[in-house]
Order: sequence, then C-alpha cells, then structure tokens
Amino acid sequence: MRTIGLKIFLVTICTAFTLQSLAQTCNGSLGDPVIDQDFGAGTNPGPALPGNVTNMIYTTTGCPNDNYYTIANSIESCFGDTWHAVNHDHTGNTNGYMMVINASFQPSVFFTQQTDPGQLCPNTTYEFAAWILNLNVPSACGGAPILANITFSISTTGGTVLQTYNTGNIPTTNNPTWVQYGTFFTTPANSSEAIVVTMTNNAPGGCGNDIALDDITFRACGPLIKSGFGSTNGPARTSLCQGGSAVYTLESQVAGDNNPVYQWQSNTNNNGWADLAGATGNSLTLPFTNAVAGVYQYRLGIANGSNISSVQCRVYTPPLTVYVNPLPVVTGVAPQIICEGNTLQLSASGGSSYTWTGPGLAPAAQNPLVINNVTPANGGAYTVVAVSDSGCVAAPVQALVTVVPKVVAGISNNTTICAGQSTQLLASGGLYYKWTPPTGLNNDSIPNPTASPLQTITYTAHISNGGCTDSTKSVTITVNQNPVADAGSNITLFQGQSAKLNGTMQGDSIISYYWTPPFFLDNPDSLTPVATPPENITYTLNVV
Repeated sequence: MRTIGLKIFLVTICTAFTLQSLAQTCNGSLGDPVIDQDFGAGTNPGPALPGNVTNMIYTTTGCPNDNYYTIANSIESCFGDTWHAVNHDHTGNTNGYMMVINASFQPSVFFTQQTDPGQLCPNTTYEFAAWILNLNVPSACGGAPILANITFSISTTGGTVLQTYNTGNIPTTNNPTWVQYGTFFTTPANSSEAIVVTMTNNAPGGCGNDIALDDITFRACGPLIKSGFGSTNGPARTSLCQGGSAVYTLESQVAGDNNPVYQWQSNTNNNGWADLAGATGNSLTLPFTNAVAGVYQYRLGIANGSNISSVQCRVYTPPLTVYVNPLPVVTGVAPQIICEGNTLQLSASGGSSYTWTGPGLAPAAQNPLVINNVTPANGGAYTVVAVSDSGCVAAPVQALVTVVPKVVAGISNNTTICAGQSTQLLASGGLYYKWTPPTGLNNDSIPNPTASPLQTITYTAHISNGGCTDSTKSVTITVNQNPVADAGSNITLFQGQSAKLNGTMQGDSIISYYWTPPFFLDNPDSLTPVATPPENITYTLNVV
C-alpha cells in the first residue's frame, strides 16, 4: 500500500547551466509558471493522465492498490482507516483534483515532462516545487509505515543529469498536512536546450508509502518586490462602487539594488494578464471615472535588461486589486391595498441592508418593514434604499400603499311620499354600495339613488370597502296612496223633495272631506248629507 502523488514538469535550459540545490522554496517574487500542474477540478473521479507522464496504472477506484493511481477531489480513509480522509486539494478547493498514489513495490518514476527548446531565460533563477501530503496516519502499519521518499531530477533530453533534489523521508502527521517541497536552479548565459524533469519514488515496497500530490510549479524566482496602494506598505486591495470615481497610485520597491527593468500589467475580470503601454516605472497612477463593475488587477513585473520583453523571464508582485462593486439591484416592490386595522408588510430584496421611509415613518432600518394596526394615515408612497455588503447604495425604489378604511355605515332617515313622487336615498361609510330590492330605484349601485316606489317599501344598502369589511343599513319609504273621491250617481227629484247623497272615498291618511257648494245640505262635511235644492245643482265631493 504505497501512495505517491507527483507532478512532473520540463524546463528548456542549456546543458551547461548550474543548478543550486536548496531544500527550500522561493522567498522572493515569483514569475508565471512555465509548468503548472494542478490536475484540474470536477467530480470524482478525474480523468487519467497522458500515458507519457506516468508509468503507473490509472484506476477509478477511490482507494487504489499498489502501483495504481487515481485523480480525485477527495480521499477516503482507506485500508482500515490507515489513510487520512482528505476533503479538498492543497488550495482548499473542494472540487479541485489531486493525484492519489499507492506506490509500487519497486522504486518508480511517477511523472516526467519536457520543456520546449528556448522556453527558459538566461541568467535566471527558477523554483521547482510541489505540494505533497503523506496519506498514512501515524498508527498505520503498527505505527511504522514506510515513508515516501521522492527525488526531483532535472536532466537533458540526452539523459545527462543536471540536478537532483531529495525530499528525504516525508513524515506522517496526526492530521492531513500539505507540505511544499522544492529547490532553486539558475540558467547559464546561453540557454536553449530543452530539459526533462522527473519525480521518482525511492521508498521500498510494503506497508505505507502512500501520498497525494498537487500543484507542481516551475517558475522564475527573483528578489522580493513590495507593493501596495498609496505606499509599498499599503493595502493590496481597495474598492469603490459602480459609477464612482477615484484615482489610485500603486507603489512598489524592489529589494536590493539590481537596477531592474519594470513593466506593469493589468488583468480585467480574469481575462488574462496584458502589458500596460508606457507603464514602465515603479509606480502607476490609475484613474477611475464612472467606474464599470468588475475586478481590476494590476501587478509589476521586473527582469534584468532585455529579459523584460519575455513574460517568462519576469517575476511579479502579488496582484493589487480594485474591486468595482455593482450597485445592488432591488426589484420593484408591488403596490399594496390593505384593510384598516391589519398589518402592513413590505419586503425588498437585492441588498444586505435596507432603510424604509414613508408617511409619518421615521427612517426604519428593517426588512421587511412591518406596521401593525394600520390606519388611513399610513397610506401613501413608501421608499426603500438598499445597501450591498460592499456599502454600495442602490437607487431608491417606491411602493404605493392604499389603506382601505373601515366601513362606518350610515343611511338617510325614513320618509313618506305620495304615490307618484320620488325621493333620494343616501348611504355612506364605504367604497361600494348595493341596494336591495332594486324596485323603483334609478341605480342600485350608487350611494345616492333616486327612489320612486309605488307602494311602501324598505330598502337595504349593502356597504363594503373592497373586501375588507361589510355592513348593511335599511330605510323605509312610506308611500301614501292619493285619495280617490266618488260622489255617487246623479239624482233626479221633484221640487221640494230631498235626497241623500251617496259619497265614497279611498286613499291613505285622509284628513278631511267635504261637499261643495255647501248650499241646501244638512251637513256638507258628511259623506252622505241630505240635499234639498230648490233647483238643479251640481255637488262635488272633495277629499284631502
């Protein structure tokens, strides 16, 4: 059970160059990798490596056996919990792949890689490094697991060994621990030949010798370059909001006095580094006007003399970053119609904090905005201002709130009319009205219809305010029927005779009746008076 994870890289270099074997990594500034093997990222298992890179056998099994390897973003506690469980690669990326190796019983080459001729720069120091994790727990193999032991070798394409570096035994740890191993070497004045880099497992077979490998790099190493916003000790990042304006000055300082040549680069939204024309000093002024949201990175590259023309000959400062943060986007808050006495709740989204203002409302830093037991005074326009995590302020957004008042029903008094007359009804206290029955009404859906009933009737007004509350009120219209008088049939008599008039009447609320003219009648206020006229006469019955 042997696991060795290694990556190989190749460097083009003259066979006569001198390599300095230092069991340490670069303490200065680094260039872009000539070789950069991080195995990629994705779901388990990852793809096999090309056949010319390793002589081990690929497997999709998460716990590979001796002489097998796999590519994975996590590692199980294999072989009876003698391995560490690892849930991310060296960088902490839970999807990042690493090479998981159970080494063979005989020493074997894990990786090999070759650089292109002319790829390296003359008189340049390079760092060759890899991150390695011993997968065996200290208690594995009875507490004495075989420890991985790896040799980094750099040679010519013809097989001449130029430099070797040995990690020594890689110790076990109580917790999974990534350790970077590496060394330096310097190219000669003339460097054009390709080189081959190999990684070899030297440990014997048996119980143990299981490792994971990640992030093999080969890149230029130069003097320490300090840089920052405003000064060399200034911050490495700053920010402003979309649409804002600012002027930044980037300052840098190279350790020592090597008279380097400078070149600033920019990288916008991770689209790749590119030289900034004319930016060849140790400081850089950056104006931002009406800034567009994005991530703007800047770094200073240095090299000796004409080497500055090749990006592979430079070393760089860590990136200095300007974050132009987008303004929060707050979606429109829908208008609300709410009943008086209910709870109003307005919610906004798109920011990290919010401030609400509205009718009679002091600025309220809450979301959602909640107002209990609303009254008509709470109706009107509410405004919310959202602020993002980065402190950028969105444009204000308004929401219109309509508070529907409670129904306080009212209705006109009962009244009396004569048949054939009209009267106006009046209801109040709501938004919507419906009268029943509709008989005799000119409109049964308004608060003040005209009523012309033929008979006494009671109208009921159904009063509402749009679905919040309802109420009813009633009013009675008394219709007095008009009086109808009947004097009876004509009467013929002889002179000197008397006759009884036979008057009748109909109608409501009759208050009087009388005959006209009252002459020759024994009682003109009786319906049936006795008439003794001396000559022809016409009597009329009057009813009020």
